[in-house]
Amino acid sequence: MTRLTTTEKILKAANALFEREGADAVTMRRVADAVGITPMAIYRHFPNRGALLKKLSDDSFQSVAHEWKSRSRSRDVLKRLTALMEPYLDYALAHPHLFDHAFSVRRDDARRYPEDFHARLSPTFNVALDAVIEGMAQGVLKQDDPHDVAMTMWAHQHGLIALYRAGRFSYDEAQFRAFYLQSLRRLLDGIKA
Repeated sequence: MTRLTTTEKILKAANALFEREGADAVTMRRVADAVGITPMAIYRHFPNRGALLKKLSDDSFQSVAHEWKSRSRSRDVLKRLTALMEPYLDYALAHPHLFDHAFSVRRDDARRYPEDFHARLSPTFNVALDAVIEGMAQGVLKQDDPHDVAMTMWAHQHGLIALYRAGRFSYDEAQFRAFYLQSLRRLLDGIKA
C-alpha cells in the first residue's frame, strides 16, 4: 500500500473536517492536529487557508466531472443530459457542506458567468455544455446559445435542490427525487427541436 504524502494527508484531514462540519471547521490548527504536524508546517504545502479550501473545491469539481462523464456515455444526447441530472442531486445530498461551498456561498475564487464558462474553466459545466452543443448540432435541441441553455438547465437543478434543502418541499427524499427528475424532463422537452 502506498503511503500518503504530507500534502495528501493534509487534504484528507481537511476534507474530513469539511464533510462533517463545513468550511468554517477547516482551520490550519485543526487540520494540523488531525495530521499530527504543526500548523506552521501546513504553510509549506498551502500558502493559506483559502488555497487549501480552493484545492478541496477544485478536487471536488474534478471528481464530480469525472463521474458525470462516466454516466453520460450514451450516444443519445437526451439520454446523456438526463443522466447528468441525478449525480448533481446525489452530490448535493451526500456532500451538503462541499455543495454549499462550491455553489451557494459567495467566494472570490468562484467562476463567473459568462466569461469563465465560455473559457471552459468549469469541468462540471463543460460536460453538460458539450452535450447541449452536440444536441444542437444534431438537430435534437433547438438552436440557441448553448452556454445560456446549459446555464438554464444548471440553474433549474440548483434552484430545486436549494429549495428542497431549505425545507420548501414537504416531500421525502424519494418523492423529491421523482419531482426533480420530472421537472428537469419538462425543461428538456421545452428545448427539444
